[in-house]
Amino acid sequence: MTALRKRITDEDGSILPLMLGYAVLAIAVIFACVCATDLYIAQKRLDSLADAAALAGSDGFALVVEGENARAVLSDAGVHEQAAAVVAAVPGDATLVSAEAPDGVTARVTVASTWHPPLFSPFVPDGVALEASATSRTALR
Repeated sequence: MTALRKRITDEDGSILPLMLGYAVLAIAVIFACVCATDLYIAQKRLDSLADAAALAGSDGFALVVEGENARAVLSDAGVHEQAAAVVAAVPGDATLVSAEAPDGVTARVTVASTWHPPLFSPFVPDGVALEASATSRTALR
C-alpha cells in the first residue's frame, strides 16, 4: 500500500508539461505581437501614402485670372490625376479609392490596401482591409 501511495504522490517529471505549455503560450504571444506591430506599421505607411497623394492632388490646380487677381481652382480630374500618379509610383498593393476636390481648394484622397500577417498565426486574421483618408488645401487662394 505504501508503494502505491508513494507512486501516486510522486511529482517527478511533472514540470515538463508545464514548461511546454508556457513555451507554446510565449511563442503565441510573440507571434501576435509581431503581427500587431506589422499591422500598425502598414496602417502608418498607408496614412503617409494618403497624405502624399492629397498633397500632390492639391498641386493639380488650374489658375483662374479674374481682372488683376489670380486664384487656384482644383478640379476632381486634376486631383485624381495627381493622386493616381503618386499611388502608382509607390510599390505595394495600395489602390486609389477616391480623389476629389469638394470645394475647389481642398483635395480629399482615400487609399486602401489589404494587410497580410508576416508570420503564420492561428490567432491573427489573414487579409485585414486598411483604409486611409487625407486632405490638403492648395497654397494659392
